[in-house]
Amino acid sequence: MRRKIRRIPFFVAAATLLVSVLSSADDDVIRIGEINAYKALPALTVPYRKGWELAQEEINAQGGVLGKRLETVFRDSNANAGEAVRAAQELVTLEKVDMLAGVTFSHVGLAVSDFARHRKVFFLASGPFSDAIIWSKHNRYTYRLRAGTYAMVAAVIDDAVALNKKRWALVYPNYEYGQVAAETFKREMKKRQPDVEFVIEQAPPYGKVDAGLMVQALEDARPDAIFNVLFGADLTRFLREGHNRGLFENREVVSLMSGEPEYSDSLKGDAPKNWIVTGYPYYSLDMPEHQDFIEKYRAKYDDYPRMNSVVAYATVKALAAGIEKAGSTDAEDLVEAFKGLEFSTPFGVERFSPVDNQSSMGVIVGRSDLKDGRGYMKTWKYLNGDAISPPLEERKALVAGD
Repeated sequence: MRRKIRRIPFFVAAATLLVSVLSSADDDVIRIGEINAYKALPALTVPYRKGWELAQEEINAQGGVLGKRLETVFRDSNANAGEAVRAAQELVTLEKVDMLAGVTFSHVGLAVSDFARHRKVFFLASGPFSDAIIWSKHNRYTYRLRAGTYAMVAAVIDDAVALNKKRWALVYPNYEYGQVAAETFKREMKKRQPDVEFVIEQAPPYGKVDAGLMVQALEDARPDAIFNVLFGADLTRFLREGHNRGLFENREVVSLMSGEPEYSDSLKGDAPKNWIVTGYPYYSLDMPEHQDFIEKYRAKYDDYPRMNSVVAYATVKALAAGIEKAGSTDAEDLVEAFKGLEFSTPFGVERFSPVDNQSSMGVIVGRSDLKDGRGYMKTWKYLNGDAISPPLEERKALVAGD
């Protein structure tokens, strides 16, 4: 009697083999799902991705993490919270990533953080400034790398108070980051200089600055000094109109992020002169870790890094350190491993606080100037993030329950 041979259709066998191969390959890979505003913020995200890929290649060349190669699946949020959450869902469900990372816009960061909380997925937020991520909307699955709005403002307060100017104008984009920065500045200035006055506030929607009307309103208010939070194209319009009308002559300006190459380079001769700014003077930072970073970056890209290159590079380094400490990619293990985790950055060794999941990566503040038709920071100092954050007990009180 002849035995019947069960024939398996070719496409079924091929699919089974493919799944087997992919499964085997995946055993040797740690997959990171990265979400950012690639189309909306190319001046930031192009150097960001370069910094990310530099760190990932460096780690993989050294044997990876836990003997596995890092691999990143990038997705664009289009600066939209809903699209970011859909991307996160796809990354977790279809791409089977082990963790999430990235984000620049605050509202997008909050949305992805909430997704991470509900899905119990580890999320390292690279750069959203909203402090709600670590305080009022804190959750145990979300950590943040870059200093937030409070720390950015705190970095410039000493210098602002030292100006001894009474009448201040405030200029900021009308969404959470700008609103919170302005409110924090007013509150902290009132504490230090009780007689200070805020004579005018200009808060246009992000991306819709009418520079002519704004500068005229500021001139009419006759402030002694200006606190500015505008960035990108809004800052460019404001600066050019302000220069044309002499708004900044004999008037002090304190401005967040205006010393970062992402913004100052594109301004060229319109870059701010003698403003107090936060920024990234890559050309003069003397930390050994930064010297090593900039040499590798230039060798790979024949270009200089921007602030977001540093942020991305440090994010990947932090993820690698956390996975190594956890001994796995399990979300619960990562949550515990990141408490107090130390990791390397181009600014030195930094640490995540077990109180609010914020890293100690700090802010560089100094005076801006022009040289060879380009903006740069002629003086600077690095302020560690812990030094410009609220006191520890206050941070504990700010953190919402998990």
